[in-house]
Amino acid sequence: MTGSLCDVLPAAAALLGVPGAPDRLALAEAAGDRVDRVLVVLVDGLGWHLLPELAAGAPLLSSVLAGGSGRLTRLACTFPSTTPTSLVSLGTGARPGEHGILGFTLNVPGTDRVLNHILWRDDPPYAAWQPLPTWFGRLERAGVAAHAVLPAAFMGSGLTDAAYRGARFVPTLPGDDYAAALTATLRSAPGLVYGYTADLDTAAHVAGIGSPAWHGAAARVDALLTRLVEELPAGAVLLVIADHGGLNVGPDARIDLDADPRLAAGVRVVAGEPRVRHLHTEAGAAADVRAAWAGILGDRAQVHSREEAVASGVFGPVDPRHAARIGDVVVTCTGDLAVLATAHEPPETARLIGFHGAATPAEMAIPLIVRRG
Repeated sequence: MTGSLCDVLPAAAALLGVPGAPDRLALAEAAGDRVDRVLVVLVDGLGWHLLPELAAGAPLLSSVLAGGSGRLTRLACTFPSTTPTSLVSLGTGARPGEHGILGFTLNVPGTDRVLNHILWRDDPPYAAWQPLPTWFGRLERAGVAAHAVLPAAFMGSGLTDAAYRGARFVPTLPGDDYAAALTATLRSAPGLVYGYTADLDTAAHVAGIGSPAWHGAAARVDALLTRLVEELPAGAVLLVIADHGGLNVGPDARIDLDADPRLAAGVRVVAGEPRVRHLHTEAGAAADVRAAWAGILGDRAQVHSREEAVASGVFGPVDPRHAARIGDVVVTCTGDLAVLATAHEPPETARLIGFHGAATPAEMAIPLIVRRG
């Protein structure tokens, strides 16, 4: 079975008895009967194709991969395969064209401003930029408690509101026992509890997939999940998911658009991220920019006009209110290419080793693990 990240919370809601919630992932079959609590843990960067490599130092994940415990299913995240987009697709059950979070960064239409969704606080207004309700709010309105146990630093941000609007927030601090916080919240009342860990993704970006730091992060994630399985109360089910996968990009597979006048010509605003670029062009320059990028990148990327990108369906149905957030030209890397923008982005972006965002299986395929205690 192949499903979508968008299907996870509706299926969890169906498991908890919410009327009209669709269970497209057959969770009821995997979870068994008498379920009154669902714990959803999103492991940032836990791509499907990475499971065999990290399994050596991760006993629980190794057992799941070998078919020894729980049910393992391959899902797909939404495009672009980037954290802000995926978190909001998870929370709303909708594709990016519908909810409007169409990339890691986006141009605010009518301006030259680029919104970084990780740093988004209160401008643009939350409900205007992401207008859809979330499944956390739907659960609450159906009388089912929905908690999100998240770092206190996430509280009050635009991305938190866009992805988890309507949840009961339980803030945690860096020194807190996160497994204990999740378990205590799960035991406090029937319903849904959501948790998130960025440890693996951070190690992939900074040190690279397969590095000692990445394997160390995988071991810590595995230890967290093992504790959660061991401490699940009766009637509880654990769902482990991810927001995207990833791949390493070597020094020879990087292009800096700001170092090549041919690529910079006619470009007014650069958004997106190194694997998927939204290029907003000067008036009348879109066709020339598209032709220049297609000629230079060749088969290393797909270069589309906005209209072509929308028509391809890669973003799902695009709400007309969100269309201008998509670049006049959309560049999607197809191999291991990364398109840097050193004059437009913080210098640490160019120092990253692991990347994601594009539509390759290594980036889009994610696991769904279903476990009872």
